[in-house]
Order: sequence, then C-alpha cells, then structure tokens
Amino acid sequence: MKRREFIMASAALAATSLLPETPAWARGRKMRMGVIGTGMRGQVLLKELVRRDDVEVVALCDIEPIMLGRAMDMVAKAGKPAPQAYGADRDQNAWKRLLEQRGLDGVIIATPWELHAPMAIAAMQAKVAVGCEVVAGITLQDHWDVLNTQLSTGTPYMLLENVCYRRDVMAALQMVRQGLFGELVHLQGGYQHDLRGVKFNSGDPSQPYDSGVEFGAKGWSEARWRTEHSVQRNGELYPSHGIGPCAMYTGINRGNRFTHINAFASKARGLHDYTVAKSGGTTHPSTKVNFKLGDIVTTTLACENGETILLQHDTSLPRPYSMGFRVQGTKGLWMDVNHGIHIEGRSPPHQWEEFKTYQDQYEHPLWKQHADTAASAGHGGMDWFVIHAFIEALKAKAPMPIDIYDAVTWSAITPLSEQSIANSFQTLEFPDFTKGLWQQRKPIFAFDGSY
Repeated sequence: MKRREFIMASAALAATSLLPETPAWARGRKMRMGVIGTGMRGQVLLKELVRRDDVEVVALCDIEPIMLGRAMDMVAKAGKPAPQAYGADRDQNAWKRLLEQRGLDGVIIATPWELHAPMAIAAMQAKVAVGCEVVAGITLQDHWDVLNTQLSTGTPYMLLENVCYRRDVMAALQMVRQGLFGELVHLQGGYQHDLRGVKFNSGDPSQPYDSGVEFGAKGWSEARWRTEHSVQRNGELYPSHGIGPCAMYTGINRGNRFTHINAFASKARGLHDYTVAKSGGTTHPSTKVNFKLGDIVTTTLACENGETILLQHDTSLPRPYSMGFRVQGTKGLWMDVNHGIHIEGRSPPHQWEEFKTYQDQYEHPLWKQHADTAASAGHGGMDWFVIHAFIEALKAKAPMPIDIYDAVTWSAITPLSEQSIANSFQTLEFPDFTKGLWQQRKPIFAFDGSY
C-alpha cells in the first residue's frame, strides 16, 4: 500500500470509529444540505451547492427577507426543488428550527462571525456536519468549545478556507513538497484588501459597496455587522486567508505547531479619513467614531520546527488587493506580490523569474483535473474547490481536509493577537489544541488528485 493510501485509510478509519452509529451523511446518497446565512457570501457558496448532482439543498435560513428571497430564487433557477425556508419572520432563532429539520446531512454556516461558534456547536450536537465560513470563533474560549464539541460528538467540521485552494498557492504547495525551496525558513501572508467600501455603504440593498458611510443598523450587508469589529477590536481579525496556506506548507498540527505569537498594531486613521472624505465633512455620525482597529496589524508566529511566519491585516487604507504570500527556504523563494520566484542554481543570479512558468510546471493535480469545472466559481475557482472538498469528504466518510484542529488553530490567532496588543505587544505561548497529537498526525491536505 502506498504511503498516501495508508494515511488516508488510517485517518478515515479513525474518524469513523468516533461515531456511535452511521449518520445520514454517511449513507452514500445525495447530501441533504442546509445553508444558514444567505447573504452575499452565502449566495456564492449556494451557487456551488445547487450546481452539484450529488447535493440537494433542503433548507435555507436568513433573517433578512430580501437575501432569503434571492437565495430561494437561485435554487429555483437551478431547476431544483424548493427548500424549506426559515427566518422570513425575522426570528433570531430561526436557525435553530432549521437544525431540527429531519434528514439534514450538513449545513453551511455563512453568518456574521460572532454567530459561527454557537451555530457550529448546535449543529454538531444535532449530528449535522458543519462547513463553517471563517472564522471559527471570537474568544479563545469559543475555540476550545468548538473543538471539544467536535471531539465529543464526532460530527464532521470543516473550515471553508478557500485560499488554500488558490491556483498559485497550490502550485507552490507542490513545489514545497518536492523540495524546490529547500528547507523552509520563513513565510508570509495576510489579508491586504481595501474594505472601506465594504465596511460602509448607504444602506441601500441595491448598492452594497462604495455607496455611503453608514454602518450598523443603518448599513446593509457586511456594513451591518463587520464594521463594529473595527470599532471595538484591535488585532489580526481575519487570519485564515494568510495563515491557511502557510500552515499547510509548514505542516502545522501535522508534524509541526505554533509555539509563540506576538502582534503589533499601527495607529488607526484610514476609516476616519474615509468617512470624512466620503461624506464631505465631519458632521456625519460615522466621522465621530473612534475606531480601535489599527490600520496595519502585524502578527508574528514561531513554529516548533524553527520557521517564522508573518501575517499582516491591512483593510482600512487605499491599496490593491494582495495576500502578500512569501515562501522562503534554503534554496530560494516565491513572492506573490511581484509574481516572482528565485531558485538558486536555476534562476539567473540575483534575479527574479516569472512565477507563471513554474506554476504551469508544478500545477497541482486538483487544478489539472477540475480547472474547467471550477472556472465559473467565485474567487477564481477557489469556492468550487472548497465546497467540493467538503461534500466529497462527507460522501467518503473521510477526514476533513481542513479539519477542526486547523480551524481553531488558525482562527485563535485573532484573540491571541488582541491579547498581545492589549498587553504592550507581549509575546504569548500558543496553545496546543491537539494536546500533543501534532507529533503523530500526518499531512493529508490535497495529496495527488484528492480533495
């Protein structure tokens, strides 16, 4: 038996042994799925569900009737049976009624961040498999609670971190695994994305972006809830896009672990200046808000095997979108900002080469196999891959490729960074959510053509 086959078979057996009985999601038929949160992000994921022949969307929930109606229309236009709808009455607990629906195999959670942990915990307790949008929780205790629930119930949980499936990121993963960069030494990533026009709008559902300076109750979509995190919190608020690929490259929770973390935050100016410029003065209430989130938050992680990882959260200033990935080892490095790569002994001395040539050579088998299918999906195809991985793992009764340990480890960077900044940029010990299991666990993510 090949090493990969042994790993997958052993892991699948271990996962199945946690279950007291074979639940609905393991019976080899169409997966009966629900979606909690059918806003802008939820609809992107719903699009991928309704175009699959092995999925039946049987339940939708949102307390905003406009978004719930749009989601119902998406299912109808796909020629699929109408799902049961919850939340049109604006009942804040409508999602609990969805979880009581009989025969539900899994649920996608795409709600505001603060709802992820309680919803995931309730779903797992109900034996409904969870595909959770990032992040896994808000407080550090949230993460322990989500982890302990998954371990005690055995219900599958996957963090829907799509950037792990980005085409260049997966090609770089192939390069890492084939030793092109040598021994890894330092990595970088982040969430560097001008979100000013997302955090504020006019409150008009037809203009969700770049349309005004309202937020909270007067805002629409993400401006209703996301902006408040920038008002109240100072830390690395959205770590998984950057840390996910870096964690896969370095084998975090599978032969490696984070040992220490610290974070620094710059002053906060960007959101205030934006509201002043957008409103044409300082009379609008949004211009009076004291935003706590530093414009640039820099977080550093140390790893058991000696690597360092740097993350940057940069969402409040004008800038083009970038994740800022850097993978550097003893034989060379890749940086996504300049689309460049340098490999000692192969590249011209002290010169960059275009990454595209290397990407084509080291194309990941998943992209070779599914590029055409994924082409029309959101975020350059990444959204197709992350939903595909969740559904295929459920069908196969296999371990989730981005599992509960990944979810809580990556997401816990947020409360730990907040704690570090609040305590004069203190370096903290990083909790070992695996309780030592990282030393025995083997990598399984995206080997060969598997999900």
